[in-house]
Amino acid sequence: MMRSSLAFPIFVLLLALGAIMHLGIGARFIAPQTVVEAFFHFDPRNFDHNVIIKLRLLRLCAAMVTGAALGVAGVLLQSVIRNPLGEPHILGLNAGAAFVVVLCTALGVTGVSQPLLAAGGAAALFSLVMALASAGRGGLTPLKVTLCGVAMSAFASSITATVLILDEQTLLAMRTWLAGDVAGIKAETILSATWAATAGFGLALWLSPSLNMLALGDRMAQGLGVSLLKTRLFALLAIALLCGAAVSIAGPIGFIGLVVPQLIRRLVSVDLRVMVPLSALCGALVLLLADIAARTLFTPYELATGVMTALVGAPVFIFMASRMFK
Repeated sequence: MMRSSLAFPIFVLLLALGAIMHLGIGARFIAPQTVVEAFFHFDPRNFDHNVIIKLRLLRLCAAMVTGAALGVAGVLLQSVIRNPLGEPHILGLNAGAAFVVVLCTALGVTGVSQPLLAAGGAAALFSLVMALASAGRGGLTPLKVTLCGVAMSAFASSITATVLILDEQTLLAMRTWLAGDVAGIKAETILSATWAATAGFGLALWLSPSLNMLALGDRMAQGLGVSLLKTRLFALLAIALLCGAAVSIAGPIGFIGLVVPQLIRRLVSVDLRVMVPLSALCGALVLLLADIAARTLFTPYELATGVMTALVGAPVFIFMASRMFK
């Protein structure tokens, strides 16, 4: 309890410092005190204030919403399938969401919220992954889920690539987005994704006590009055909404949902009532730091944010898999 109560203010403080640093770093460096002044004493004649509020603030919001959504999605996914390697990018949710968004863009589908389309794609592909992993001898195992997720993710990505090759205009429009990036995001996109992410986050908080009991085993959870089917269906809905929101903003960014839950679980608590809000804060912070690194490591060139998360997340995944399946 002591560790959990200390973790919240610490992560809030770190996130605030990360946000100030994120807003100040760019093609033109802006001092932290100027960043703070832009929020509390905005001067429309001040060039630095205009850069922060009108240009960099949208990128900050995009990174925070995306990171928070992926962090919480990772916690839920690992809890539902009881697999520490559970991660939206690895298990096909991001690939399914990206495929539906690309397909609808190529077909000119309008009138439907992009986060909801992406959520539908994520849920559909993950359901297929679980169905395939459940078939055959031995039933559902962590190794089968991981392998089926990787295979279906590659399959969905190959179909997405085919659509883009056949439609050059869509390829040009979505090339950077497919690499996973939070640059150049419109306010309308962030707003619609925030509603979906908020709904997913609310579901995650509501499900936390039930998921805690689910970790004790199906029989024990049923004995304590938990409905297994309802809990898993609502958890899938929450995961789909969170992944759909993240993918609609920044494309298929990977490994946030793998690294963040492991950090919270090892440093703070395994209680989902604590892990869910802390994973939102930690996910936002990790993606902010990744975006800062993407902008500064190879100045004046700028990498996609997803490249940086993969550079850190891939070795973590390999290390965890080698320990889990040895």
